Amino acid sequence: MFGGIDPALLISALMVASVPIILAAIGELIVERAGVLNLGVEGMMIMGAVCGFIVSVQSGSAVMGFVGGAIGGAAMAFIFGVLTQFLLANQVASGLALTLFGLGLSSLMGQSFVGIRPPATGAVPFGPLADIPFFGRVLFSHDWVVYASIASVAAAWWVLKATRTGLILRAVGESHDAAHALGYKVRRIRMLAILFGGAMAGLGGAYISMVRVPQWTDGITSGAGWIALAIVVFAAWRPWRALVGAYLFGGISVLQLNLQAAGARIPVEYLSMSPYLITILVLVIMSSGKGKAALNAPASLGQNFHASR
Repeated sequence: MFGGIDPALLISALMVASVPIILAAIGELIVERAGVLNLGVEGMMIMGAVCGFIVSVQSGSAVMGFVGGAIGGAAMAFIFGVLTQFLLANQVASGLALTLFGLGLSSLMGQSFVGIRPPATGAVPFGPLADIPFFGRVLFSHDWVVYASIASVAAAWWVLKATRTGLILRAVGESHDAAHALGYKVRRIRMLAILFGGAMAGLGGAYISMVRVPQWTDGITSGAGWIALAIVVFAAWRPWRALVGAYLFGGISVLQLNLQAAGARIPVEYLSMSPYLITILVLVIMSSGKGKAALNAPASLGQNFHASR
Protein backbone atom coordinates (compact mmCIF):
# COMPACT_ATOMS: atom_id res chain seq x y z
CA MET A 1 0.00 0.00 0.00
CA PHE A 2 1.27 3.46 -0.93
CA GLY A 3 -0.63 6.33 0.67
CA GLY A 4 -3.68 4.10 1.02
CA ILE A 5 -3.51 2.95 -2.63
CA ASP A 6 -2.99 -0.74 -3.42
CA PRO A 7 -0.70 -0.99 -6.53
CA ALA A 8 -2.14 -4.35 -7.62
CA LEU A 9 -5.69 -3.03 -7.39
CA LEU A 10 -4.66 0.16 -9.19
CA ILE A 11 -3.10 -1.68 -12.14
CA SER A 12 -5.99 -4.12 -12.32
CA ALA A 13 -8.50 -1.25 -12.39
CA LEU A 14 -6.35 0.54 -14.98
CA MET A 15 -6.62 -2.43 -17.35
CA VAL A 16 -10.41 -2.52 -16.98
CA ALA A 17 -10.79 1.25 -17.41
CA SER A 18 -8.72 1.16 -20.61
CA VAL A 19 -10.74 -1.53 -22.40
CA PRO A 20 -13.40 0.71 -24.04
CA ILE A 21 -10.75 3.15 -25.24
CA ILE A 22 -8.51 0.37 -26.60
CA LEU A 23 -11.36 -1.18 -28.58
CA ALA A 24 -12.57 2.13 -30.00
CA ALA A 25 -9.04 3.36 -30.74
CA ILE A 26 -8.04 0.19 -32.62
CA GLY A 27 -11.23 0.39 -34.67
CA GLU A 28 -10.62 4.05 -35.49
CA LEU A 29 -6.95 3.36 -36.25
CA ILE A 30 -7.96 0.85 -38.94
CA VAL A 31 -10.50 3.31 -40.36
CA GLU A 32 -7.93 6.11 -40.54
CA ARG A 33 -5.27 3.86 -42.04
CA ALA A 34 -7.81 3.34 -44.85
CA GLY A 35 -7.92 7.13 -45.34
CA VAL A 36 -11.24 7.91 -43.63
CA LEU A 37 -11.57 10.42 -40.78
CA ASN A 38 -14.50 9.32 -38.61
CA LEU A 39 -15.40 11.81 -35.91
CA GLY A 40 -18.53 9.84 -35.07
CA VAL A 41 -16.78 7.43 -32.70
CA GLU A 42 -18.51 8.88 -29.64
CA GLY A 43 -21.92 8.41 -31.24
CA MET A 44 -21.09 4.85 -32.26
CA MET A 45 -19.83 4.05 -28.76
CA ILE A 46 -22.94 5.29 -27.03
CA MET A 47 -25.19 3.45 -29.50
CA GLY A 48 -23.17 0.32 -28.75
CA ALA A 49 -23.62 1.04 -25.05
CA VAL A 50 -27.41 1.31 -25.21
CA CYS A 51 -27.90 -1.53 -27.72
CA GLY A 52 -25.60 -3.84 -25.75
CA PHE A 53 -27.34 -2.98 -22.49
CA ILE A 54 -30.84 -3.54 -23.91
CA VAL A 55 -29.94 -6.84 -25.59
CA SER A 56 -28.17 -8.17 -22.50
CA VAL A 57 -31.10 -7.29 -20.22
CA GLN A 58 -33.70 -8.70 -22.61
CA SER A 59 -31.78 -11.89 -23.40
CA GLY A 60 -30.18 -12.41 -19.99
CA SER A 61 -26.84 -13.04 -21.73
CA ALA A 62 -23.77 -10.83 -21.45
CA VAL A 63 -22.29 -12.35 -24.62
CA MET A 64 -25.42 -11.48 -26.61
CA GLY A 65 -25.17 -7.99 -25.15
CA PHE A 66 -21.69 -7.53 -26.61
CA VAL A 67 -22.94 -8.85 -29.97
CA GLY A 68 -25.79 -6.34 -29.81
CA GLY A 69 -23.35 -3.56 -28.96
CA ALA A 70 -21.15 -4.41 -31.94
CA ILE A 71 -24.18 -4.46 -34.25
CA GLY A 72 -25.42 -1.13 -32.87
CA GLY A 73 -22.04 0.52 -33.48
CA ALA A 74 -21.76 -1.04 -36.95
CA ALA A 75 -25.26 0.22 -37.87
CA MET A 76 -24.19 3.78 -37.07
CA ALA A 77 -20.98 3.22 -39.01
CA PHE A 78 -23.01 2.01 -41.99
CA ILE A 79 -24.89 5.33 -42.08
CA PHE A 80 -21.58 7.19 -41.93
CA GLY A 81 -20.13 4.99 -44.69
CA VAL A 82 -23.08 5.57 -47.02
CA LEU A 83 -22.94 9.32 -46.45
CA THR A 84 -19.20 9.67 -47.01
CA GLN A 85 -18.33 6.90 -49.48
CA PHE A 86 -21.36 6.91 -51.76
CA LEU A 87 -22.97 10.32 -51.29
CA LEU A 88 -19.52 11.94 -50.88
CA ALA A 89 -20.60 14.02 -47.88
CA ASN A 90 -17.95 15.85 -45.86
CA GLN A 91 -16.37 13.37 -43.44
CA VAL A 92 -15.91 15.82 -40.57
CA ALA A 93 -19.46 17.17 -40.73
CA SER A 94 -20.95 13.68 -41.13
CA GLY A 95 -19.04 12.33 -38.14
CA LEU A 96 -20.05 15.23 -35.89
CA ALA A 97 -23.69 14.93 -36.99
CA LEU A 98 -23.64 11.21 -36.29
CA THR A 99 -22.29 11.79 -32.79
CA LEU A 100 -25.12 14.21 -32.01
CA PHE A 101 -27.65 11.80 -33.53
CA GLY A 102 -26.26 8.89 -31.50
CA LEU A 103 -26.38 10.83 -28.24
CA GLY A 104 -30.03 11.76 -28.79
CA LEU A 105 -31.19 8.35 -30.05
CA SER A 106 -29.45 6.47 -27.24
CA SER A 107 -31.14 8.71 -24.66
CA LEU A 108 -34.52 7.91 -26.21
CA MET A 109 -33.87 4.17 -26.42
CA GLY A 110 -32.55 3.89 -22.87
CA GLN A 111 -35.33 5.76 -21.04
CA SER A 112 -37.14 2.63 -19.87
CA PHE A 113 -33.94 0.85 -18.79
CA VAL A 114 -32.72 3.29 -16.14
CA GLY A 115 -32.12 1.58 -12.79
CA ILE A 116 -31.86 -1.94 -14.24
CA ARG A 117 -28.69 -3.99 -13.82
CA PRO A 118 -27.39 -6.10 -16.74
CA PRO A 119 -26.30 -9.75 -16.37
CA ALA A 120 -22.78 -10.10 -14.98
CA THR A 121 -19.73 -10.66 -17.19
CA GLY A 122 -17.71 -13.03 -15.02
CA ALA A 123 -13.94 -13.26 -14.75
CA VAL A 124 -12.09 -15.91 -16.75
CA PRO A 125 -11.45 -18.89 -14.38
CA PHE A 126 -7.66 -19.16 -14.20
CA GLY A 127 -7.77 -21.36 -11.11
CA PRO A 128 -4.62 -21.25 -8.92
CA LEU A 129 -3.05 -18.56 -11.13
CA ALA A 130 -5.53 -16.03 -9.74
CA ASP A 131 -4.15 -16.67 -6.23
CA ILE A 132 -0.56 -15.67 -7.07
CA PRO A 133 0.37 -12.63 -4.94
CA PHE A 134 0.21 -9.36 -6.89
CA PHE A 135 0.38 -10.93 -10.38
CA GLY A 136 -2.75 -12.99 -9.80
CA ARG A 137 -4.74 -9.82 -9.11
CA VAL A 138 -3.10 -7.87 -11.95
CA LEU A 139 -3.09 -10.47 -14.74
CA PHE A 140 -5.55 -13.25 -13.93
CA SER A 141 -8.64 -11.62 -12.43
CA HIS A 142 -10.30 -10.11 -15.48
CA ASP A 143 -13.22 -10.90 -17.77
CA TRP A 144 -12.66 -12.16 -21.31
CA VAL A 145 -13.14 -8.72 -22.90
CA VAL A 146 -9.97 -7.39 -21.20
CA TYR A 147 -7.90 -10.12 -22.83
CA ALA A 148 -9.78 -9.75 -26.14
CA SER A 149 -8.91 -6.03 -26.22
CA ILE A 150 -5.18 -6.78 -25.92
CA ALA A 151 -5.53 -9.53 -28.54
CA SER A 152 -7.20 -7.01 -30.87
CA VAL A 153 -4.13 -4.77 -30.63
CA ALA A 154 -1.84 -7.68 -31.55
CA ALA A 155 -4.15 -8.73 -34.38
CA ALA A 156 -4.32 -5.19 -35.81
CA TRP A 157 -0.52 -4.89 -35.68
CA TRP A 158 -0.08 -8.24 -37.44
CA VAL A 159 -2.66 -7.52 -40.15
CA LEU A 160 -1.21 -4.09 -40.94
CA LYS A 161 2.40 -5.26 -40.77
CA ALA A 162 2.45 -8.76 -42.23
CA THR A 163 -0.58 -9.43 -44.44
CA ARG A 164 -1.70 -8.56 -47.95
CA THR A 165 -4.95 -7.21 -46.51
CA GLY A 166 -3.00 -4.74 -44.38
CA LEU A 167 -0.84 -3.70 -47.32
CA ILE A 168 -3.93 -2.99 -49.44
CA LEU A 169 -5.56 -1.07 -46.59
CA ARG A 170 -2.47 1.09 -46.11
CA ALA A 171 -2.19 1.65 -49.88
CA VAL A 172 -5.76 2.93 -50.01
CA GLY A 173 -5.04 5.27 -47.11
CA GLU A 174 -1.85 6.62 -48.65
CA SER A 175 -3.15 7.15 -52.21
CA HIS A 176 -6.66 6.09 -53.11
CA ASP A 177 -6.15 7.11 -56.75
CA ALA A 178 -3.08 4.88 -57.10
CA ALA A 179 -4.89 2.01 -55.36
CA HIS A 180 -7.84 2.43 -57.72
CA ALA A 181 -5.49 2.44 -60.72
CA LEU A 182 -4.12 -0.91 -59.52
CA GLY A 183 -7.64 -2.33 -59.56
CA TYR A 184 -8.56 -2.20 -55.87
CA LYS A 185 -12.14 -1.37 -54.89
CA VAL A 186 -11.47 1.70 -52.78
CA ARG A 187 -15.07 2.28 -51.70
CA ARG A 188 -15.57 -1.35 -50.73
CA ILE A 189 -12.33 -1.46 -48.75
CA ARG A 190 -13.12 1.77 -46.93
CA MET A 191 -16.68 0.69 -46.23
CA LEU A 192 -15.49 -2.57 -44.65
CA ALA A 193 -12.96 -0.62 -42.55
CA ILE A 194 -15.69 1.78 -41.42
CA LEU A 195 -18.00 -1.11 -40.41
CA PHE A 196 -15.14 -2.74 -38.48
CA GLY A 197 -14.38 0.52 -36.70
CA GLY A 198 -18.05 0.98 -35.80
CA ALA A 199 -18.32 -2.56 -34.44
CA MET A 200 -15.20 -2.05 -32.29
CA ALA A 201 -16.54 1.27 -30.97
CA GLY A 202 -19.86 -0.45 -30.23
CA LEU A 203 -18.05 -3.17 -28.27
CA GLY A 204 -16.24 -0.51 -26.28
CA GLY A 205 -19.51 1.24 -25.51
CA ALA A 206 -21.17 -2.02 -24.49
CA TYR A 207 -18.29 -2.70 -22.08
CA ILE A 208 -18.90 0.65 -20.38
CA SER A 209 -22.62 0.06 -19.81
CA MET A 210 -22.33 -3.66 -18.97
CA VAL A 211 -19.09 -3.89 -16.96
CA ARG A 212 -17.47 -0.59 -16.01
CA VAL A 213 -20.71 1.15 -15.06
CA PRO A 214 -23.23 -1.72 -15.01
CA GLN A 215 -26.29 0.44 -15.54
CA TRP A 216 -27.72 2.80 -18.12
CA THR A 217 -27.50 6.58 -17.80
CA ASP A 218 -27.61 9.25 -20.49
CA GLY A 219 -24.19 10.18 -21.85
CA ILE A 220 -22.60 7.16 -20.19
CA THR A 221 -19.55 7.19 -22.50
CA SER A 222 -18.52 10.61 -21.11
CA GLY A 223 -16.25 11.53 -24.02
CA ALA A 224 -14.47 8.16 -24.33
CA GLY A 225 -14.92 8.28 -28.10
CA TRP A 226 -13.12 11.61 -28.33
CA ILE A 227 -10.30 10.27 -26.18
CA ALA A 228 -10.02 7.26 -28.53
CA LEU A 229 -9.72 9.65 -31.49
CA ALA A 230 -6.98 11.59 -29.70
CA ILE A 231 -5.10 8.40 -28.84
CA VAL A 232 -4.96 7.38 -32.52
CA VAL A 233 -3.04 10.60 -33.19
CA PHE A 234 -0.92 10.16 -30.05
CA ALA A 235 -0.08 6.63 -31.26
CA ALA A 236 1.04 7.89 -34.69
CA TRP A 237 -1.41 5.38 -36.19
CA ARG A 238 0.43 2.39 -34.66
CA PRO A 239 -1.49 -0.26 -32.68
CA TRP A 240 0.97 -0.88 -29.82
CA ARG A 241 1.33 2.83 -29.19
CA ALA A 242 -2.46 3.04 -29.05
CA LEU A 243 -2.38 0.44 -26.27
CA VAL A 244 0.16 2.52 -24.34
CA GLY A 245 -1.94 5.65 -24.86
CA ALA A 246 -5.09 3.91 -23.64
CA TYR A 247 -3.29 2.64 -20.54
CA LEU A 248 -1.93 6.14 -19.93
CA PHE A 249 -5.40 7.64 -20.00
CA GLY A 250 -6.91 4.73 -18.07
CA GLY A 251 -4.16 4.99 -15.47
CA ILE A 252 -4.72 8.71 -14.95
CA SER A 253 -8.49 8.18 -14.66
CA VAL A 254 -8.12 5.41 -12.07
CA LEU A 255 -5.39 7.24 -10.17
CA GLN A 256 -7.47 10.37 -9.75
CA LEU A 257 -10.35 8.27 -8.38
CA ASN A 258 -7.99 6.54 -5.94
CA LEU A 259 -6.52 9.87 -4.86
CA GLN A 260 -10.02 11.17 -4.17
CA ALA A 261 -10.83 8.04 -2.12
CA ALA A 262 -7.54 8.37 -0.24
CA GLY A 263 -8.45 11.93 0.75
CA ALA A 264 -5.80 13.75 -1.30
CA ARG A 265 -5.77 17.49 -0.61
CA ILE A 266 -6.46 18.37 -4.21
CA PRO A 267 -9.83 19.79 -5.33
CA VAL A 268 -12.03 17.07 -6.82
CA GLU A 269 -12.65 19.17 -9.92
CA TYR A 270 -8.92 19.28 -10.72
CA LEU A 271 -8.60 15.52 -10.31
CA SER A 272 -11.65 14.86 -12.48
CA MET A 273 -10.41 16.96 -15.37
CA SER A 274 -6.80 15.77 -15.16
CA PRO A 275 -7.16 12.86 -17.66
CA TYR A 276 -8.48 15.20 -20.32
CA LEU A 277 -5.85 17.85 -19.65
CA ILE A 278 -3.08 15.24 -19.92
CA THR A 279 -4.57 13.97 -23.19
CA ILE A 280 -4.72 17.49 -24.65
CA LEU A 281 -1.12 18.13 -23.55
CA VAL A 282 0.09 14.92 -25.18
CA LEU A 283 -1.75 15.76 -28.39
CA VAL A 284 -0.26 19.25 -28.52
CA ILE A 285 3.25 17.82 -28.10
CA MET A 286 2.74 15.03 -30.64
CA SER A 287 1.02 17.31 -33.17
CA SER A 288 3.71 19.98 -33.14
CA GLY A 289 5.40 20.86 -36.42
CA LYS A 290 8.35 18.56 -35.73
CA GLY A 291 6.30 15.86 -34.02
CA LYS A 292 6.70 12.42 -35.52
CA ALA A 293 2.94 11.86 -35.39
CA ALA A 294 2.38 14.74 -37.79
CA LEU A 295 4.66 13.02 -40.32
CA ASN A 296 2.98 9.63 -40.08
CA ALA A 297 -0.65 10.42 -40.95
CA PRO A 298 -2.06 8.57 -43.99
CA ALA A 299 -1.70 10.88 -46.99
CA SER A 300 -5.33 10.50 -48.13
CA LEU A 301 -6.81 10.87 -44.65
CA GLY A 302 -10.12 12.74 -44.79
CA GLN A 303 -10.23 12.93 -48.59
CA ASN A 304 -13.30 11.62 -50.42
CA PHE A 305 -12.73 9.28 -53.34
CA HIS A 306 -14.53 9.52 -56.66
CA ALA A 307 -13.77 6.90 -59.30
CA SER A 308 -14.24 9.28 -62.21
CA ARG A 309 -11.40 11.59 -61.15
